[in-house]
Amino acid sequence: MAVAQRVDPKSYFTADEWRRLAARSSWRGLALVAHGWAVIGLTMAAVILSPALLGPAWPIAILPAVAIIGGRQLGLSILMHDAAHGALHPNPAVNDFVGEWLCSGGVARYRKYHLQHHKFAQQVEDPDLSLSAPFPITRQSLRRKIIRDLTGQTWVKERFGVAIARLKARKSGEPVLPILTGEAWRLRRWLIFNGLGIAAFSLAGFWWAWFALWLLPRATWFQMITRFRNIAEHALVAKDEPDPLRHARTTHANLVERALLAPYYVNYHCEHHMFMHVPCWALPRTHRLLNDKGVVPRMLTAPGYVAVLSAAAARA
Repeated sequence: MAVAQRVDPKSYFTADEWRRLAARSSWRGLALVAHGWAVIGLTMAAVILSPALLGPAWPIAILPAVAIIGGRQLGLSILMHDAAHGALHPNPAVNDFVGEWLCSGGVARYRKYHLQHHKFAQQVEDPDLSLSAPFPITRQSLRRKIIRDLTGQTWVKERFGVAIARLKARKSGEPVLPILTGEAWRLRRWLIFNGLGIAAFSLAGFWWAWFALWLLPRATWFQMITRFRNIAEHALVAKDEPDPLRHARTTHANLVERALLAPYYVNYHCEHHMFMHVPCWALPRTHRLLNDKGVVPRMLTAPGYVAVLSAAAARA
C-alpha cells in the first residue's frame, strides 16, 4: 500500500513553537462546543420570539436561521472530528465523551475510518478518494447536486437509504415489519434524540420548531455546505500526489463564510493534513507561522470558496 508521505514538524517549527501548537487545552474545545450549542439555542429562541417583532411576516426569520443553525450543526461535526484526533480535550475519556454525546457522535467508528484517510491521503487506498475523483465537473452537474442538497434528497438518501434499499430488495411475500424494526433499531439513537426534541418543543407549545429549526437545517443547508467543504478540501488534488504540502487545500474564509460555511477553522485543511494532531483552534496560528517562514506559497491554497467551487465546476 502507498502510504502518503508525512511531514516532520521539526522541519518547520522550533521545539517551543511546536509544543505550543500541539498542546491540548482543558477548556478551549469545551468552549467551542458550548459556543456551537449556544448559537443554535439563541437562534431558535430568536425565531420563536420573532412574531412579537415581525408580526405576520415572522416565518421569513426561518430562512436565515436555517443557514445559521446548519452552519453550527456542521461545526459540531467538525468538533467531533477533532475528538476523533484526540485533540478536543487532554483527557481521553472527556475527549471521547464530549465528541460522542455533545457533538455529532460516532467518534470511535469515525476515527477508524478517518485515520485511514490521513494515512493514505490522495493515494489509491484513501477511503475518501471517491469524493474528489469526479472533479472537475460541469456547472450543470454542480447545480443539480446543490438542488438535491437543498431539497432534502441527499439527506433522505443518507439517512434512510439503507432502509429504502432493503425494502426494494424485499422478496415477494417477505414481511415488511422485521425490516422496519431492524432499521428502527439501527437508527435508534437518531430516533430517540429527535423524538425527545419534538416532545420538548411540543410541550412548550412550539411543535413546529424542531422540524423547522433542527431537522430542516440538517436536511438542507448542512448537506450543501458539507459538500462545499469536501470540494474545497480535496477536489482537483492529483491522485497519488507525492507532495505532503499539497494533499489538501486551505481555503481563505471571510467572516460570513466562517459563520455559515466553514466553522471552527475547518478551512485550514492543508495545515490539518500536515499536522493532523494540532487542535483546530491552533490552525490559524500554524498558518501564520508557516507564512512567516515562507512555506505557504508551496502549499495548496485557494482565495475563497467561490474560487474553488468555480474551478471544481469548470468542465465544459
